[in-house]
Amino acid sequence: MTRKLPLFNERIYAPYKIAALVEVLSEQGIAPSASLQGSGLEEHQIADASVLTSVRQYAVVCGNAVSLSRDPATPFKTGARLHLSAYGMYGYALMSCLSLRDYFRLGVKYHALATPTLTIEWQEYEHEAVWTFPDASTPSPSKAIKQFWIEQQFTQHVTHLQDVFGQSCPPTQACFAYPAPAHAHLYSEYLGCPCVFDHDRCELRYDSSILDQKPHLAHPLTAAVLQETCERLIGQAKVSTGISGEVYQMMMQTPGSFPSMEDVAEALHMTTRSLRRKLLDEQTSFAAIVDDVRCSLATEYLKTTMMSTDDIALLLGFTEPTNFRRAFKRWTGQTTKAYRQT
Repeated sequence: MTRKLPLFNERIYAPYKIAALVEVLSEQGIAPSASLQGSGLEEHQIADASVLTSVRQYAVVCGNAVSLSRDPATPFKTGARLHLSAYGMYGYALMSCLSLRDYFRLGVKYHALATPTLTIEWQEYEHEAVWTFPDASTPSPSKAIKQFWIEQQFTQHVTHLQDVFGQSCPPTQACFAYPAPAHAHLYSEYLGCPCVFDHDRCELRYDSSILDQKPHLAHPLTAAVLQETCERLIGQAKVSTGISGEVYQMMMQTPGSFPSMEDVAEALHMTTRSLRRKLLDEQTSFAAIVDDVRCSLATEYLKTTMMSTDDIALLLGFTEPTNFRRAFKRWTGQTTKAYRQT
């Protein structure tokens, strides 16, 4: 399961990640004004929960950290203090999950709420559950900043799973798609597992036996309420960003009668080629937006109506009910029957 990243410049995130990084740098004697240089943020703003920031601003601060810090442990230290309680509704939704399998699934589903710098995916195998980071090997932004993000992201994963599980739950192995750096010893120190470099991709591996275990703060009612809140927050982000937001809103205005890409492009006064390119720039596609709209409408119909799944499938433009049921399982990890009962 995977989720696309949100827009790089969209200011929709509380500054908790920036604050944590600035704090780590301050402990090294680096002034907050230097850490925030070029980000458009002042020191007092990163302590203000009402201030919204973008991934771009966070990337600028990470770039400053790479330039100013002489401590290679900086990204690891930052990731280790970014506990789930700093992530608002997203964090509490993960902590209240009913199983670690749910935690893995929802971590990906709602990742867009977490000031994401890397795409994340996870896959369950017979004996392993594996997190992968598909864009970790791309050259943008700089190689140094990308490695900084990977080191911080991996440490965050270990920190978050410990928050959810209530005790240490290290990976069985961490793999990196680049040569071992001079500070390679820090990887196993902070991640608590053997680390492999020059691998074909970046991934974190866990024993699949943990997936059925219950988080120490698991609570069915709390989980349901907070996950519903995350759904609304994800929806708000979708409908407020760029051309993809306009397309999303247009689709939601005519549920059951989705306009074609040609019709949408004409309504937006552009060619289909331009629309496709603009959506690609926003790291999405017309098909992905249609998929998102179908998912939003399907969950709403199942929650608020008594329509049969066959009728819902027809309303959403599926030629076969089985195709709809298969898509719904992919979207939510549940069958339509289980979702409606919940």
